[in-house]
Amino acid sequence: MTTKRTLSIHQPEDILGYIPHLLGYWPEDSLVAITMQGKMLGATLRVDLPSRRSPRALVGFAEQIRQYLVADEAANGVVLAVYTESGWADGTVVDQAMPMIEALQLSLDEVDLSVRDAWLIGTNYWRSAFCSDKSCCPDPGLPAARIKDSRLNAELVYQGSAVGPSPRSGTGQPSLARSGPLDPSVMEAEIRWGERILGTWRSGRCLESVLAVWHHVLARVEHGAPLQPETDAQLIGFLRTTLKVPAWRDAVVVMAAAGMDSAVSGAAAFEFFSDDESCAPPFDVGELVVTASAANPPATAPSGSNGHGDVFTYGDVLLGMRPDTPCWPRVDALHRVLAGLCVEEESGDVAAAAFTLQGWITWCKGSGSIAHACLARAETARPGYRLAELLMEVLGQGAVCRWASRPGSAWRGPRQAPV
Repeated sequence: MTTKRTLSIHQPEDILGYIPHLLGYWPEDSLVAITMQGKMLGATLRVDLPSRRSPRALVGFAEQIRQYLVADEAANGVVLAVYTESGWADGTVVDQAMPMIEALQLSLDEVDLSVRDAWLIGTNYWRSAFCSDKSCCPDPGLPAARIKDSRLNAELVYQGSAVGPSPRSGTGQPSLARSGPLDPSVMEAEIRWGERILGTWRSGRCLESVLAVWHHVLARVEHGAPLQPETDAQLIGFLRTTLKVPAWRDAVVVMAAAGMDSAVSGAAAFEFFSDDESCAPPFDVGELVVTASAANPPATAPSGSNGHGDVFTYGDVLLGMRPDTPCWPRVDALHRVLAGLCVEEESGDVAAAAFTLQGWITWCKGSGSIAHACLARAETARPGYRLAELLMEVLGQGAVCRWASRPGSAWRGPRQAPV
């Protein structure tokens, strides 16, 4: 989904049909809250339904949701979608959901974020939480097929958007890697690159050269030229090798989100690297850059996130605090490159790094469930992989990336959608 065309929403089915496309999957046991800016949909938040339903627990849950939603400073309303399988068979779905919805109403009213509407959605039925008119909302509800058959859902599918299964399903997980075995020519290239460059990772000049190659690869992919094992084995082997060095791995993701200057200066702050000018990189940067950008003219490496030379620390970038808005096209390109560097069921540091960084990217986009699935894959690929463990702790605390919580910086995916 790359089009920036504005979508018009005319009925509840349109909003409910839009949510799975926005998240990438049909939610399960979830609350989805979307802020409203007049008649415009704003930031989207998805969280698990609370496991504890005592009045005190629901007040705490509502306060937590309010803290996330007030980050959208332009918002003046909220719509809620509660995805649940409980209570449809015996007709108690509304009674079960209303205490949580009422707690949210009270909490959000305190900050002038009125709940404009709320819907309950199950596998087979959906209904308004507030409607008691049997002619409008018959028991147990309206067919869920009306959501999937809505005009907006059909339009999104026609434009190429696809809705995958929930990460909880354990099947059809997001595509994090290539299918099939690792190409032998890639393995050979990786071994050769490892012998040449892993021993020189403390060279500051080597770091800058590694980042130069990655930058040109991302520019190439941004322009629609993906890497192919058949023709790019040397390049893929090189990129895989660089992911084995945590300092290079972190520099790559900071460069993608915040620019070259932040990656280089932030790395220098850790004092890992030598400024010895005599320590030249043990590879031909120019040759790799030409290979990386063969399909497109080389792009100029950005000095900062916005072209004004701003420099940010690694911590601020990795926590989604700075820059104000990351370079989403370059981050998206990084996501695609990472998914192409390893294969399904692969284990080891390369796979763990690729899955972990994809988890970080999806967390930055606001998809906590998919991020968790990515990080779980990283843990399987390399038990005890430290960055995956740290990010799991962040997710476990319920933290929402600042970029995802602010309309001006959130990854918009395809477009904004007015009601």
